[in-house]
Amino acid sequence: MIPVRTYLTPYQVDELALRGKTVAVIDVLRASTTVIAALSNGAREVIPTPTVEAAAKIAGHLAGDVTIRGGERNGKIIEGFSLGNSPLEYSGERVRDKSIVYSTTNGSSLILRAKYALHTLVCGFVNINAVAAFVKANASEVEILCAGNAGGFALEDAVCAGMLVHLLNEGEDEPLPMSDATLAAHSLYRGYYKNILRMLRQCEHGKFLDGLGFADDLVYCAGVDTVPVLPFLDDNMLRLRKVNGHRESVAAPATV
Repeated sequence: MIPVRTYLTPYQVDELALRGKTVAVIDVLRASTTVIAALSNGAREVIPTPTVEAAAKIAGHLAGDVTIRGGERNGKIIEGFSLGNSPLEYSGERVRDKSIVYSTTNGSSLILRAKYALHTLVCGFVNINAVAAFVKANASEVEILCAGNAGGFALEDAVCAGMLVHLLNEGEDEPLPMSDATLAAHSLYRGYYKNILRMLRQCEHGKFLDGLGFADDLVYCAGVDTVPVLPFLDDNMLRLRKVNGHRESVAAPATV
């Protein structure tokens, strides 16, 4: 049985405590979903950075014709960057074979805090069954990190964490060992799973993004198993898991 611990805000995360464990990082609105979209559309890699300054420095050391800077602050594109943080911006036409240097308010720095983990996966509703399948097949314990909103709790991340817990529990003879935060996330999932899009439209950050004109992003982020790929952190870069030299796309049935 896989013990499951959930961190509902990033301030709870001790990066050294993650050493040797399997970690799923969740930032539904929108870093997780945008990374998944970019890599599924052919980006070579996404390089998460904690600050705008770090993004500029890293981009300056890479070949300009194959490097894109993407990200946001307060939901809006960073001045001087090519792309913001909408998954709809990261089309194949714009990102195929590109390296994306990426900085966001919440998600990119949290991904880097899991750099000592055995496996660090990026998880959203759009790839959740693929993440659950990998964890079930490969992990002895899992830590779920929720990016939250400006350091605080975010409903959408907790519901996604609860959905992942639900999938990990499926087929088990007994419920998995869970921390209190995991139990809370699972309870929230059971209250909201019937209409993920409605939940995203009702939650604080969803309303904020809607007000900025990103209503279509909410629809994309609410899709369950619409982009079944597995982004992994490898040497501080996010890439798709490879099988036999090929980028892996994992078809997984929706069971929620």
